[in-house]
Order: sequence, then C-alpha cells, then structure tokens
Amino acid sequence: MSFGIMKVERKPQSFEFYREILKSAKYFLAPMVDQSEYAWRVLSRRYGAQVCYTPMINARMFADRNGQRYRDEIWSTGEGDRPLIVQFCANDPESLLNAALRVQDHCDAIDLNLGCPQHIARRGHYGAFLQDEWDLIYNLINTLHKNLSIPVTAKIRVFPDVDKTIRYAKMIESAGAQLLTVHGRIREQKGHKTGLADWEQIRRVKEALNIPIIANGNILYFENIEQCIRMTSVDGVMTAEGNLYNPAIFANINPPIWQMAEEYLEICQHTPTRIPYIRGHLFKIFRPALSIHTDIRDSLAKVNKLEEFVELTKEMKRRLLIDVEKHKQEDNVDVDEKGYKIFPHWLCQPNIRTLKDEPSIEEHKRRDERTVQDDADEQETLSNAMDIFNEL
Repeated sequence: MSFGIMKVERKPQSFEFYREILKSAKYFLAPMVDQSEYAWRVLSRRYGAQVCYTPMINARMFADRNGQRYRDEIWSTGEGDRPLIVQFCANDPESLLNAALRVQDHCDAIDLNLGCPQHIARRGHYGAFLQDEWDLIYNLINTLHKNLSIPVTAKIRVFPDVDKTIRYAKMIESAGAQLLTVHGRIREQKGHKTGLADWEQIRRVKEALNIPIIANGNILYFENIEQCIRMTSVDGVMTAEGNLYNPAIFANINPPIWQMAEEYLEICQHTPTRIPYIRGHLFKIFRPALSIHTDIRDSLAKVNKLEEFVELTKEMKRRLLIDVEKHKQEDNVDVDEKGYKIFPHWLCQPNIRTLKDEPSIEEHKRRDERTVQDDADEQETLSNAMDIFNEL
C-alpha cells in the first residue's frame, strides 16, 4: 500500500528528540489500558513522572469517521500534560496514519504498541501478535515516520533468543523509530505469573542500537529504577504496575493510601474521568487495606458516582488513622526473607507476585498454543451453530 507522501518539516531525531523534547527524562509512565488517562497522568506528574503515555488506543476505531464517541472516551489532555506520547495499536498503515494525524498537534510523539500480550490483542491482530510480521511492522512505523510532523516510537517485548531480539529492534530502528521501549518479557509471559523481566536482553539491545532505549519490567521500588539504569545503561525506565500501586514511586516515597486517593479524586472533580477508570485505580491504591476492611472493598465494587468514591475514601481514611494510632510501633519498614519490603497496610506499596510456581518459557509457549487452539475451537463451534441456524 502506498500513500501520497506529505511534506514534513525537519523534526528532532533520536537523541536530539530525547534531549530537546523529552528533556533527557529518566522516569516514564507506561501506556496502560483504561489506566493512564489524563487525570492519572496529572497525579503521576505531580510525583515525578517526566514522560507520560496515553492508554493504548485502537487506531482503526479512532480514525473511523463515525468514531467520535470512542475518541471522546479514550482521548483527552490539558494544561501541563507534556511531554506526552500517544500510543496506538494497529495492523493497517493507513488507519494508523489517519489516527495519528488527529492528535499529532497535541502530543510529542506517536508510539506503536508491539507489546500487548493479551487475548484481545491476539484476536484483534495487534500488539505482540505482530512480532513475527516484520514487513508489516516496518511499513507501520515507516509510514508514520515519513508522514508525521512528530517522531514515532515503539514498545516491544523480547524473544527467547536475544540475537533475534536485537535483529528485531534494529529493524524497528531502521523503519524510523526514534526511541524504543523494551519490555524484558516474552509474549507468553502474562497474567498473574509473569516471571521476571530479562534485563540482560535489554542491556544487549541498548548496546546494539543508536536510539534512546527505555527499560520496562521488574520495577517494584524506586531503587529498582536506579538498579536497572546501572545494570542496563538504558536512557530511562518505564513502569506500569509500580505506578498503579504507588503513584509516588518516582518520588521515592510511599505515602498513605488515602492521600493518593484524595488527590486523584480531587483531580477527577476538575477532569471528567470515566467511572470504571476511577474504580480500577482505587482498587489498586487501596489494595493493602481491602483484605482488612472488606466492607469497603464490597462497596467499592458497587458505587457509581464520584461523590460516592469520595465518601468511601473518607471512611477508609478514618479507619486507617485509627489503625495508625494502634500500630505506631509498626511504622518501620521491614524486609522479608526474599528481600521484599514489608509495609504497613496504610501505605502505598507494590503488589508482590510469587515466583515459586513460575512456568518455564516452554511451558508458557505450550499454554499459549493451547489458548490458540481453544480460540479456533470456539470459532468453529460458532460457525457450525450459524450453519445450523441458517438451515432452519
């Protein structure tokens, strides 16, 4: 597919883009489906996030001439929301370009999602499920590179073979990507038992490429950010879950959970935010206390108005201040036998996932293959059912 190439004025490239536009940022807020919306970005920037990404946006739906409702729901920005990178998922260069053209005047770069490992990405044929279609990926990135007035970036997952990962990353660089984020997990590592990200692969990619590299994975605490930069020599570090459970992670503090909830809700009062987004954020912020105050957990699942979330937060704060008074001696942060910090339940803290039953890479692949077969069986069943229906 060919496009009429637009005349694009010279735009900053590679490290020029990183230094002049991104201000040599070290702390990147990840693109998160339904979670890195404008209100959350405002809160995250308040506590040290230097570059923020939008949630992943479906390029085809965003570019659709009848897609105004989707655009209104998924896209918003405002004062102070820069540097900002808008992330799209796509498998068609034309719809991707049309979507990007709608926002290029309101952001600093367009990112292509090549890392989403979820079933919705498999069925939609995007994200990490494009990673074996190098010609298509090249065309997607190169189309943006040639036709946009701002840089294009990409976010990938690694292959089991580091040499293949390096070849993959170099191809993306050659297509015109000016910055690359590398999530150090393979496509099959997803869900609640993701395993550790491979920082060594990220280090090798950084060593081999000539554009800024951002590392993603294994960030629980602020010191992990410093450790990652030291071990991989990357230009910056991105976190998703580390930020969701502690929005102040980049500021190297673990504030009271009610404080983060109050600040977020105050922002939402001035920034229209969808109720599912608010609920999702509060579940993660409140997570350490919800196993104790289970009635608040139950109420959080049911309320549907901003004022109700505010009242729940007030009640959580009231109870936790009592807990703080009762357990003053527990203010100190201990470390368990595995080296994880033990925080009192009223402080923001990471969600620690056990690794003891982590499947091997081969087992991840077998499970993924079974899922593919299950999807195929489901489609065949639906097709057979429709055939029977049509014969009636």
